[in-house]
Amino acid sequence: MYRIIKRLIDLVVSLIAFVILLPFMLPIVIILLLTGEHHVFYLQKRIGYKNKYFNIYKFATMLKNSPNMGTGLITLRKDPRLLPIGGFLRMTKINELPQILNVIKGDMSIVGPRPLVDKTFNAYPPEIREKVYDSVPGITGIGSIIFRDEEELLTNTKMDRQQYYDTVIAPYKGELEMWYNKNKSLAVDFWIIFLTAWAIISPKTQLQYKVFKDLPKRSL
Repeated sequence: MYRIIKRLIDLVVSLIAFVILLPFMLPIVIILLLTGEHHVFYLQKRIGYKNKYFNIYKFATMLKNSPNMGTGLITLRKDPRLLPIGGFLRMTKINELPQILNVIKGDMSIVGPRPLVDKTFNAYPPEIREKVYDSVPGITGIGSIIFRDEEELLTNTKMDRQQYYDTVIAPYKGELEMWYNKNKSLAVDFWIIFLTAWAIISPKTQLQYKVFKDLPKRSL
């Protein structure tokens, strides 16, 4: 029953959000067409529900060949591969707005574990890879809130960045996504949406630990 109600809510909310946000997104489309490499959307193969692949939609924020340049799939603050407004779109998470189309299609939910590419997915321990996408992946989720500063962490670490992601970030992020799987409910989804909005206003917030007192503790 939870899945049926959640799907109905996702569909209604995403359709309303698309209509409301369309006038706001059109100027971004125009700016992207006139700057950088003149492409608007970035489509990427991600792992979704029950570990099946789908194409995720985002506003383009980086050069088309960026996965084969510099730090590869790891993006840093002030990354030289960013398009002129790419940093702003990523910082504000506006680049994620086209994923509303993924929610309408049913590839994604508003709230759920973030869908990953193979390389970052494979950094999860095997037991997490097996179960994490028993939930439909989401535009936002508890992992997205806790790791809002992921690019800053990767920029500032003194370790090899790929090693830092694989050994520090990925295991903890996996614990968070599994926490969501065990605790998912409409109430939890509501709080995650609220906390996502709050994190935009107050990026350093720790409110999530007060709302969800049983979250795995952050060790980084």
